[in-house]
Amino acid sequence: MKSYTLTHLKELESESIYVIREVAAQFENPVLLFSGGKDSIVCLHLARKAFYPAAIPFPIMHIDTGHNFPETIAFRDNLAKELDLNLIVKLVQDSINQGRVQEETGVNASRIKLQTTTLLDALEDLKFDCAIGGARRDEEKARAKERFFSHRDEFGQWEPKNQRPELWNIFNGKKNMGEHFRAFPISNWTEMDIWQYILHEKIEIPSLYFAHEREMVERNGVLLYNSDVLPNKPGETPKNMQVRFRTIGDITSTGAALSDADTLEKIIQEVAATRITERGGRADDKRSETSMEDRKKEGYF
Repeated sequence: MKSYTLTHLKELESESIYVIREVAAQFENPVLLFSGGKDSIVCLHLARKAFYPAAIPFPIMHIDTGHNFPETIAFRDNLAKELDLNLIVKLVQDSINQGRVQEETGVNASRIKLQTTTLLDALEDLKFDCAIGGARRDEEKARAKERFFSHRDEFGQWEPKNQRPELWNIFNGKKNMGEHFRAFPISNWTEMDIWQYILHEKIEIPSLYFAHEREMVERNGVLLYNSDVLPNKPGETPKNMQVRFRTIGDITSTGAALSDADTLEKIIQEVAATRITERGGRADDKRSETSMEDRKKEGYF
């Protein structure tokens, strides 16, 4: 890898580690949100570097929709065991069983929006005052409005027009009782930065990110994995395709891309050449023009 690229990655790494250490310094009970996707994996790697040789001084939490890819759950559990992480798993199914949320029905049903209630309940029940996540500004226009330290009110809601300035990387974590923050250490990273860093640091990632054969259905221009939690519409015919996933989330909304990129080097070449955004295959982002921002205002990550 070229030296100027390594310098760039080192600068991003230093900035992210600084943010993570600021979280540990300013908040009493932070948590790192972990989805098993590449961005949260990089955040976890950075957190380990930030406090090495000591252990990460806060737990890791996954909001599990129950509709995750089996490979993601296996990767999460293996990583937690290997690194001896304090892993907390909160289930959307529990929120449904408790009557906190109502599950959508029909062929386009998704649990993406239901995650918000499960997340907010977990933050309140466990008294977390800051949730660290792997969102990046280049992912989506609503993400681009977010600061490193993002304030949430006592209802867990976000107001994009009322954010605090962050001059010279001075972060203000002051909050009132019941409020909390979200922190985004890799805000300034791009998708390409993430892949180059994973290659350089030799970070293990789920096999879903590499090209493989899988039974897929095409719905509204998105290739979705044909599974038990994704009922087929009339006329939909599942087909075996060579695909890989650029993002990993709920099975019902995570689209794949046709690809033969089965190595990190090939993925980097593919990302450099593509004209489709990283979240261009996310069915949940296609529900409305402002779907992501609306969910974030309500408390979604």
